[in-house]
Amino acid sequence: DSGANAYFAFPAIMMAGLDGVQNKIDPGEPMDVNIYDLPPEKLNKIGKMPSSLNEALDALKNDHEFLLKGEVFTKDVIEYWLDWKMEEVRAIDSRPHPHEFELYYHY
Repeated sequence: DSGANAYFAFPAIMMAGLDGVQNKIDPGEPMDVNIYDLPPEKLNKIGKMPSSLNEALDALKNDHEFLLKGEVFTKDVIEYWLDWKMEEVRAIDSRPHPHEFELYYHY
């Protein structure tokens, strides 16, 4: 995501990888298929990435213990980040999208 803060994103990615290695988390078999060609029943078995900032923040809120190891991130930093980004979500959610405005308010 080009909007990610590199000072947080890269260490978080490294911490996630280390967490996987240390806890022997099975990443599953590699997928050598075009997921756009999969039937819905197989596609539904594949884990999904968050599709919005709000979903990403919920995922971080529910799973961030691995980021606290080695004091790379502190609980205060994570809580502050969640609060700050939720303010962005609320600000965006409280305003109409330009297309929505065009559809309903322009005339």
